[in-house]
Amino acid sequence: MSKIKILWVDDEIDLLKPHIIYLENKGYQVDTINNGHDAIEMVEKSFYDIIFLDENMPGISGIETLNQIKRFAPSIPVVMITKSEEENIMEDAIGGDIADYLIKPVKPTQVILSIKKHVQKSEIISEKTSSAYQGKFQSLLAEINMANTYQEWINIYKKIVYWELELEKSGSNVMDDILDMQKSEANLAFGKFIKKNYTEWFKGSEKPIMSPEIFKNYVFPNLSEEYTTVFLLIDNLRYDQWKTILPNIRKYYNVEKDDLFYSILPTATQYSRNAMFAGMMPLEIDKHFPNYWLNDDEEGGKNQYEPELLEYQMERAGIDESFHFEKIFNNKQGQKVVDNYKDLLNHKLSVLVFNFVDILSHARTDSKMISELAQDESAYRSLTQSWFEHSSLLELLKVLSQEKVKIVISTDHGTIQVEEARKVIGDKNTSVNLRYKMGKNLDYNPKEVFEIKNPSDIKLPASNLTSSYIFALNNDFLAYPNNYNHYVKYYKNTFQHGGVSMEEMLIPAITLIPK
Repeated sequence: MSKIKILWVDDEIDLLKPHIIYLENKGYQVDTINNGHDAIEMVEKSFYDIIFLDENMPGISGIETLNQIKRFAPSIPVVMITKSEEENIMEDAIGGDIADYLIKPVKPTQVILSIKKHVQKSEIISEKTSSAYQGKFQSLLAEINMANTYQEWINIYKKIVYWELELEKSGSNVMDDILDMQKSEANLAFGKFIKKNYTEWFKGSEKPIMSPEIFKNYVFPNLSEEYTTVFLLIDNLRYDQWKTILPNIRKYYNVEKDDLFYSILPTATQYSRNAMFAGMMPLEIDKHFPNYWLNDDEEGGKNQYEPELLEYQMERAGIDESFHFEKIFNNKQGQKVVDNYKDLLNHKLSVLVFNFVDILSHARTDSKMISELAQDESAYRSLTQSWFEHSSLLELLKVLSQEKVKIVISTDHGTIQVEEARKVIGDKNTSVNLRYKMGKNLDYNPKEVFEIKNPSDIKLPASNLTSSYIFALNNDFLAYPNNYNHYVKYYKNTFQHGGVSMEEMLIPAITLIPK
């Protein structure tokens, strides 16, 4: 790594010789000059990482020198050295013309701290973050290997997301491959955990909060309070994406609950979202409301009756309240909700479904431009954050923060970036989702999937008596043998949902209260 290059400008530079030697012994390269004119020439000819500039010099002053330097080198941090804490110097520092200021007599340690603060900050943060993750690697690996409860897996996934975001924020990519490997190992172990325990959850074993219990646990208890409740379902919102947009929300809300729950399988809108609004598993919906349920191989919209299902769930819970229900597919519709947000206050409960993140994940598959913009997990998060910062949803949250409104944010499922294709053979009526298949006479390698031969075991409906379900594990996707190579190339590295992974199944349930 090249040395950090410093320019120190002071009309009494000879008196600072001990400071210069101290910095050089620390490994820094220091150029010195005793007037502003020569300093400007030196900056024009050479690059410097940081400049220490005396404020009170004969001839051209420090402030004038600063102004000249900033015209052609605006990004170089300049630390002004002054005899007193004059108000205008502090104002310049706050305004951004100077990076910092030091009061004479300057100590060498102050100079070192200023360099670390303005030049080496990202490097130090990167090193410390990487070192901290390295220190936690073995303990997290032990947790992954020992985990055997649903809560332990929630804790593990929270820690993985934490380190993923911390390493990303630090700007370091030194540990990326190690973290990716650890996340893959975690998903491998999580898949084994689900294969062992998921069916048992529907036989009376202790189970986590799942899709059908979200309203019961996070929404209905609020309806007896003085607040109006707005339930925001952001379709396909992963936990890491939630953490990415959280800083924008913290300006207006305190987080009362930041939980994860388990999406049901398949982790697909048709199943998990209907289950959420109905408060029932899909098999029970099909049994009690056959007009509201369509199987994968049937024509028609699969989520047309969510308001009706929610109304029945509220009736069963003994809640006699009107509610507002609306789906938002674009910013124009969202802006209309913002403009008429007072209408939401006329109901004890309002439910708004925002579909942008789901649209983004599908566009990532179908659009080359979006594919290039969201080529990996970090870029996918960044694109989500950019959308949110300029969205009508954030505008809505801002205006609602001025009212007595409690916000509940959740989703129906997450998504995972797929890499490995697994061959499956099925007839023409087999479902087309890449992360799960439902059909009869499916041919596959049972070691590569989570298979459910009797759908009623996990409370899923079936098209016929011999139908079964299989779910992709880890970051696999299910491909047909015909035109196999083209199919694999087209879908590799796309974001998909429907199967078994932490990203798809462990999803956020958030409660916010206005500040």
